[in-house]
Amino acid sequence: MAGKGRVSNENEKLSRALSYLLRHGAEKEGFRLLPGGFLYVDDILKHSNFYPFSMEDVQNVVESNDKKRFTLELDSVTGRLKIRANQGHSLEVNDLDLEPITDASDYPIVIHGTYLRPFKLIKKEGLKRMGRNHVHFAAGEPGKDGVISGMRKSCTVTIYLNLAKALEDGLKFYLSANKVILCPGNDEGVIPPIYFDKVIERKTGELLFSEGKSLPVPTWEFNPQAPGVVTAEDIAKEFDSKKGRKTNHRKKAQ
Repeated sequence: MAGKGRVSNENEKLSRALSYLLRHGAEKEGFRLLPGGFLYVDDILKHSNFYPFSMEDVQNVVESNDKKRFTLELDSVTGRLKIRANQGHSLEVNDLDLEPITDASDYPIVIHGTYLRPFKLIKKEGLKRMGRNHVHFAAGEPGKDGVISGMRKSCTVTIYLNLAKALEDGLKFYLSANKVILCPGNDEGVIPPIYFDKVIERKTGELLFSEGKSLPVPTWEFNPQAPGVVTAEDIAKEFDSKKGRKTNHRKKAQ
């Protein structure tokens, strides 16, 4: 059992490192993304942040990832294995193979997951990209009807989007390779609250917002221990912090 736990922990570390690199940190770490947001796996493994992971480790992480965050394929020209993140980028990526959504009836349930604390601002100002290229939505209730990605399992609030109204008013929506619905928002990168159909507190089923009308939010919204919005900048800071601790540990070992 200990062996399995150790492998799982290493897979999680590699998955997080790949997510950061492919979504946010490629340029900072000295890489240049290929068309479609890909990087060659052998180039990644030469980077000190990915020691001592192997090609097999990367393949295992991609195959076992329950949210299908990555695409792994052979380059048709070079024959080298390459990998990309399917969504969640703050980096500018060309040719990400996003499928435009034009018919709201194809996606009757479109939801965004958040928490009570940030919802206080969201209900006034709308959903923002928070440093990324798109706002993310799940194409249905997580865990139901094959929905595997689009929101965190820990989210305490679900925002149901009126996709038909948003499309009618000109907002653009896309479907990623791992079936996450993406929207860049309006010209300011925002999805205003007028497009919220309803908002529900997941644990209690309490209605917090309905058809454009905000309802009182529970007083425990202000619990300082409650999670907030995670931005691309937060992820970069966390990664840099862990990298610093890793470097210090190596120095002590020497």
